[in-house]
Amino acid sequence: MTTTRLALRGMRCAACVSSIDEALNKVPGVEQVSVNLPDRSAEVSGDVDAAVLVKAVESAGFNATPMGADYGEDERQAEEALALKKAWQRTWVALVVGVPQMLFMFTGHLPMVEEARLAWGLIGLATLFAMVYSGSHFFTGAWSALKNRHATMDTLIAIGTASAWIYSTLIVLWPELVPAEGRHVYYEAAAFIIGLVNLGHALETRARGQASQAIRSLMQLQPDTAWLISPDGEEKEMRLASIQPSDLLRVRPGERIPVDGIVAEGETRVDESMLTGEPIPVSKSKGDWLSAGTVNQGASIKMRVRKVGEDTALAQIIQQVRQAQNAKPAIGRLADKISGVFVPVVILIAILTATVWWLYGPEPSSAYALVTAMTVLVIACPCALGLATPMSIMVGVGRAAEKGVLIRRGDALQESSRLDAVILDKTGTITEGKPSLVALERRHTSAAGQLSDDELLAQLASLEQASEHPLATAILQAAKDRNLTLPATATPEILSGQGLRGQVNNQTWLIGNLSLMQEQGVALDAASEQLRLQMADQGHTAVLLAVDGQVEALLGIADPIKNDSAAAILRLQQAGVRVVMLTGDSQRTAAAVAKQVGITEIFAEVRPDQKADKVRELQDQGLRVGMVGDGINDAPALAQANVGFAIGTGTDIAIESADLTLMRGSLHGVADAMLISRATLRNIYQNLFGAFIYNTLGIPLAAGVLFPLTGWLMNPAFAAAAMALSSVTVVSNANRLRFQKI
Repeated sequence: MTTTRLALRGMRCAACVSSIDEALNKVPGVEQVSVNLPDRSAEVSGDVDAAVLVKAVESAGFNATPMGADYGEDERQAEEALALKKAWQRTWVALVVGVPQMLFMFTGHLPMVEEARLAWGLIGLATLFAMVYSGSHFFTGAWSALKNRHATMDTLIAIGTASAWIYSTLIVLWPELVPAEGRHVYYEAAAFIIGLVNLGHALETRARGQASQAIRSLMQLQPDTAWLISPDGEEKEMRLASIQPSDLLRVRPGERIPVDGIVAEGETRVDESMLTGEPIPVSKSKGDWLSAGTVNQGASIKMRVRKVGEDTALAQIIQQVRQAQNAKPAIGRLADKISGVFVPVVILIAILTATVWWLYGPEPSSAYALVTAMTVLVIACPCALGLATPMSIMVGVGRAAEKGVLIRRGDALQESSRLDAVILDKTGTITEGKPSLVALERRHTSAAGQLSDDELLAQLASLEQASEHPLATAILQAAKDRNLTLPATATPEILSGQGLRGQVNNQTWLIGNLSLMQEQGVALDAASEQLRLQMADQGHTAVLLAVDGQVEALLGIADPIKNDSAAAILRLQQAGVRVVMLTGDSQRTAAAVAKQVGITEIFAEVRPDQKADKVRELQDQGLRVGMVGDGINDAPALAQANVGFAIGTGTDIAIESADLTLMRGSLHGVADAMLISRATLRNIYQNLFGAFIYNTLGIPLAAGVLFPLTGWLMNPAFAAAAMALSSVTVVSNANRLRFQKI
């Protein structure tokens, strides 16, 4: 299954989204469609050719271009800039024609039709020019929608303004068609409406550009060119699109790494803060990995290309941000469904309004019928409703990306805001995940008692090579630090969640936790138990070694707590979240670590295959649970949780199983994600409430419900101003998220 991204044109409202979504979903082979109104884009998943998708969009009355090598973000931004320039030009032309008419009308300086038919004819022609120049896209959009049996915002604008101009022109040419009191023209309304709608679009387009700042900032991290080293040693600057895997590149001091690869020659220090958030540059030497977008802050190096284009880590981060921005939580999908039927309903309301005024309104009933119907059509454009959810999501997801939080699944944004409890895996999440051997206490009670400490450690490390557990890594590192030569041993048996069993010199060695010893019938004497408890009280994990059924040594392994873990956990607790620590360590060791970071609830002595059960245990209490982890054995629990948070410095499997990835490895990312999600959902509710209230109150007022009581009737131009203002308000409110303190 492939994902195709399309740049869309001609899409202006939620009804347009519904039309494009429906057209794309009808294409055979399409499995999932996500249409983004603010971003004017669509992502389509399935086994289908891009040309077929473009044809489907065109058949719905819109235009599309596949995003790829031939048409990328640079071309799209240039196109957006041109569209914004045209929107401003259309706005000023329409307002230059409409504003003077509006001012003369309010000041009472407009002559009666019978007194100046020639002047009114010229005004009508000027208005027609403004409608063609500034509003042709509304009329062509309405025609395309009609041909495809859809109704959009363009339909409402086109019907309203065309009706006003035609009625006014009939009055100018044949005033005797209506009674004298009904001979009013509405050229100013037609021009003013088109001008104000274009003004709203221009302001909205500019604000959309601000909302997409996160994506642009990420894209600017990747250079446009790279220095390619040819086989004869010549260095030549090439466009990035020409670089292929296995190419040899030169990266000079101060330059950004152009693609993913490894150091082929030289040593340097690289600023990886854009990925990890760590401000201290990382030393790199031959064979070390380099990520696109990071900065070479040391010496000139040569690098061998491994991944290019969409395969680089930076490109995948950008893609994840885009997917999350295109996704919609459940509340957004509800708004889309409403918008899909909204325009036809509004047209029916306008027809009903005109009919009632025609039949029961005062004279001139025809004029009243036209004005009220036109006002209903204009004020009810569902722009604000269509923008309410996606604008907030775009800004919220972008804000999360700036904080190093990548949202992989659309609903995770909504779910993160409602979490009741968060389970934190200890190793690599609360702690650094870099355990080290800090104590080796010998008992000299077994057959291996004659071995020296170094000989014993070498044998242990040789066995632990078969394990991927962080504690095994600590033992291996300790042997490496002492420059020990590891003897050959038979492959040991891995006992999941407990340790391992192996043969050394025809002796059975058991290495693991207390549970393993108890299960294998190894008894701890009083001194050994006292040592184990002392290690636990210090927050150290005690690894036991038994040889032929007798305890020979206790190894104390410490994993430093991250500097910011306690502060991040406090933020979660202050946000009303129940924080639980999960670990395979003993209850005593876990309690010592938990005390240091302010956690009071612990799941200790949990085997890897029990982690998902612990998540389920809290869910069975009616809690919405988040799980934070970084290891392979965390993957089932991450998948089981309502929201899974993967530490970005962890394993690929954990990251793939999670809904959100914390690129910077800090628990502050969990708090940031939750608070940003809450702020985003709150912003969505504000936007939807405002949009619904606007239409709920605006349509009856436009239809003239207050006229029998107060004699007041809304001017169509005011309706256009209110409609434009509602869209700008929604976009501006969404952009507040960019500056909101988290």
